[in-house]
Amino acid sequence: MIILQADGVRKTFTLSAKQMKINKTKDKTKVALDGVSFTAYAGEIYGLLGPNGAGKTTMMRIISTLIKADEGDVTLMGHSVKTSPDNVRKNLAFLTSELKLEEFFTPSYIYDFYSDLHNIPHHIRNERKKLLFDKFGIHKFSEVKVGELSTGMKQKVSIAVSLAHDPSVIVYDEPTNGLDIITAKIVTDFLLDLKAQGKCIIVSTHIFSLIEKVCDRVGIIIEGRMVREDTLSNVCNGKSLEDAFFDLYYATSPVTM
Repeated sequence: MIILQADGVRKTFTLSAKQMKINKTKDKTKVALDGVSFTAYAGEIYGLLGPNGAGKTTMMRIISTLIKADEGDVTLMGHSVKTSPDNVRKNLAFLTSELKLEEFFTPSYIYDFYSDLHNIPHHIRNERKKLLFDKFGIHKFSEVKVGELSTGMKQKVSIAVSLAHDPSVIVYDEPTNGLDIITAKIVTDFLLDLKAQGKCIIVSTHIFSLIEKVCDRVGIIIEGRMVREDTLSNVCNGKSLEDAFFDLYYATSPVTM
């Protein structure tokens, strides 16, 4: 069953003078996404793969209703991000390393706060908090201020909080970025658990091994364009994902290395 459909998504940003200097360009605008389309299904993990600056994070923010597309649309479970953003947010979890938890509060307080925002009855909230805190080993840190936690534990708390309302669609931007190997293993295993529950998971990353380990299908974005979308096996076609990616990269990008 189709859960998420992106159709012809285009997004352009206006560059500041500083950004123009950094990018060594005289162009005052940058096309972040140029007509991107893809489909994601229930019970699968879809990987958006591309280098830094390719447009992956912009796409994830549009899906999550944080920014609006200039053209095109994204529908999630039949709800448009443009016309029904509230319904999209009810069914979606979004996690990115750029979204920080308030360091003064404890994991338990933050979890309860976000559960209350979703109007979750307290008995359901407490059951789900126990399940998630047990899964990620958060319980003994539940009353410790977030600012005193390790980077890995902060990430696990962020994941638990993002799933407080038991969403059908999970959108994670670079889910293992900056994590130690133990925490990264816990996160990737949990993504597979969510898939087994029938969730639709969208993962944005530049890490080939993560895509190869967890994803059923992959869309490769280069300079704002979707240059290939298919099952992981078809994209690789007998090669490693890294080799398949660079074949596409050299064929489609004007940048030489």
